[in-house]
Amino acid sequence: MVSNQVVGARALAGWLSMCIALYGCAHQHAAQSPPAAAPTATAEPAVSANPAPDPMTATEAAAPGAPGTESASSTASSTETATPVANATAPMHYTVKRGDTLWGIASMYLKDPWLWPEVWIINPQVPNPHLIYPGDKLALAYGAGGRVEVRLEEAGVSRLDPRLRSDPLASAIPTIPYSAIAAFLSRPTIMTSDEIRHAPYVLAFRDMHQVAGNEIEVYVRNLQGAENSRFAVMHIATPLVDPDDGKVVGYEGIYTATALVKRPGEPAKAVLTDLARETLAGDRLMSSDNEVPLNFTPAAPSSDVHGRIIDVVGGTDLVGQFYVVAINRGKRHGLVPGNVLAVDQEGEVVRDLYAGGRSIANNMNGFNTQFVPHVKLPNERAGTLLVFKTYDRISYGLIVGASNIIHIGAPVRNP
Repeated sequence: MVSNQVVGARALAGWLSMCIALYGCAHQHAAQSPPAAAPTATAEPAVSANPAPDPMTATEAAAPGAPGTESASSTASSTETATPVANATAPMHYTVKRGDTLWGIASMYLKDPWLWPEVWIINPQVPNPHLIYPGDKLALAYGAGGRVEVRLEEAGVSRLDPRLRSDPLASAIPTIPYSAIAAFLSRPTIMTSDEIRHAPYVLAFRDMHQVAGNEIEVYVRNLQGAENSRFAVMHIATPLVDPDDGKVVGYEGIYTATALVKRPGEPAKAVLTDLARETLAGDRLMSSDNEVPLNFTPAAPSSDVHGRIIDVVGGTDLVGQFYVVAINRGKRHGLVPGNVLAVDQEGEVVRDLYAGGRSIANNMNGFNTQFVPHVKLPNERAGTLLVFKTYDRISYGLIVGASNIIHIGAPVRNP
């Protein structure tokens, strides 16, 4: 006969078993059920439903770490198969601000900003439809097949009222920030052979000086400049050589002073100001008003381009965002202002110590590695370059995105 204690213990054990079984079923059902929060994933971004005050321009929003710059770290891309993809945080509506750039807006909307021409829907009824002005209201939309589109939702006052500008391009936002290339425009530091050949040059110094310093008067030949016009005086230094064929494609120029024209003529007379170093006879003069159109549309090159960075404006070997560089590709290679190129970090060459079944132990026991095979690691994407001025065999570009350190000699290619 079973005691009451035994019966009670068995009943308690049965009750616990039933609870455990019920808990397991409930847990399994919860694991198989879709998350309750999933349906909200398709909700419109908060920026369009309830836009918060944002003092930043699109260019500031597209700075490193912001959406649109992550594509600079991708290792492979093809313009032939690329499809515009919107950034996850792209606003449904955006009003263009002063200080914006086209590259900044494109980077805010697209993972690959150079695909902007494919998503910008031009309204032929609006004056200057290709340009974007402060006050313009942009809208993100999706066309047939879910294709990304950015439309001009409402034109700003500066676009519609020509009285607000003396020139149609004056108030349009530039493609790249002017401040990033201002120093390059006023003091060009890379000169082509044609520029050197046709540039005015220092013929002699007044009072028979051999070198000129601050406030020294100089005589200049071939100078076509009015009184009080200014020119940058450049000393021709290191030749820039194309690593592909060993030919000189340009020369590094070193700024020495600013020449202020005192008396036009042949030769003209100028006085040196803003001295950086001594000026020598034969130094070339370059106009400080080096005009570079800043209103162009970013796009991949129409031809296959493979080149290298051959110089950095500023005389440094390391390159970062908003540095101006020179590359050994130009008009003859199909480049035009607005072309975008990927910048790669060269893959290192390493020794394969483990081929043929070799082990770490072999290598540690004095194994001769002299004849082991060498393997070149693949190049990795390090940044993005936007071309803004082209010559026959050389171009200037602005580094608009950098995810890693870039060196002189870095390969550039189609994005």
